[in-house]
Amino acid sequence: MKKLLMIPAAMLLGTAAAAPKISAQSIIVNPAQPDLSVSVRVDKDTTGNANPTYRVGENIRISTSVNRDAYVYLFNVDATGEVTQILPNRLGGENFVKANTTAVFPAPDATFTFTVGNDTGLNKVLALASLTPLNLDQLSSFKTQQDQFATVNARGQQQLAQALSIVVNPLPQNSWVSDTAFFNVTARTPITTGGLFVGTNVPDATVFLNGQRLGSADSTFSNIRPGTYPVRVQAPGFADYNTSVTIQAGSTTNLNVDFQAVAVVTPAPQSSTPVLDLFRNLLGAALGVPLQDPARSAYDQKVRDLQGQGYRLQQTRNVAGGYEGLFVKGATTATVTVTLGSNRTVNVQVTENTVYRY
Repeated sequence: MKKLLMIPAAMLLGTAAAAPKISAQSIIVNPAQPDLSVSVRVDKDTTGNANPTYRVGENIRISTSVNRDAYVYLFNVDATGEVTQILPNRLGGENFVKANTTAVFPAPDATFTFTVGNDTGLNKVLALASLTPLNLDQLSSFKTQQDQFATVNARGQQQLAQALSIVVNPLPQNSWVSDTAFFNVTARTPITTGGLFVGTNVPDATVFLNGQRLGSADSTFSNIRPGTYPVRVQAPGFADYNTSVTIQAGSTTNLNVDFQAVAVVTPAPQSSTPVLDLFRNLLGAALGVPLQDPARSAYDQKVRDLQGQGYRLQQTRNVAGGYEGLFVKGATTATVTVTLGSNRTVNVQVTENTVYRY
């Protein structure tokens, strides 16, 4: 267990009149507002106005800059109150920063990384800049020659602020300044799947993803592996809606389907009994009116054939001399054209088209 720095109350009282301000937000503040300025940032927030989130074990870089040549000291206070001195250290982190330049820890060419610890919650990084080197012997020290980071004897921002107040109190008030950056630490729980929400403007719609039925629309479907998939949405009385979506880990993709009505003509039932068809044709010939339409009979038979193969009739329309139908089965569409030729011959043409999505 680390030792805690005990600061005599008399010492604090004796310097109260000139002591720096201790702030819950900035930890320690110079009330004189000197012309020296310092800024500290974490790599996920270059503005200093946000409160970014890092996961346990994630790499982090901390940068600092000053408007005048100064010595910069960096401390991190984690969610449990543990204090880490980031600069100076023995890993090559130089704490003398030239005016209007930015020092980054670890540096881009460093052979090591700085990772977020296991304690989740709010972290604070305090930067303290001084025109002259500071004596931190009462606050931190390298215990052995092998230590890369100094051991800090204070715990929590209150003790750190009190200790730093003692360090800077003898200095001219215009010779030091501080700044603070914040970031959250969350548990390392990798999210490897995403979600899909499908909304529609009609009831009873069904969603298919990559050929598999997901369920009813107007729902969120979870635990989908990242990737790009074909999507088909079906609703009674409407043409199928086909598209593709990209699923990303940790997020939900929104898909809104606005179905447009399609007139679906249901074929009138026709008898396929040869005897009845013969009587119809004979009666039509006697009256001079063909009651049995060979093109319609052939078309109706083709409808039944394709439905038996798993196709779904989507639309029927009249064309010159006959009928045309649109059928759908999965990613395949079929167009059937049946026309009546000379001498009452029936011409049947079937065209299939399959759309592959990659």
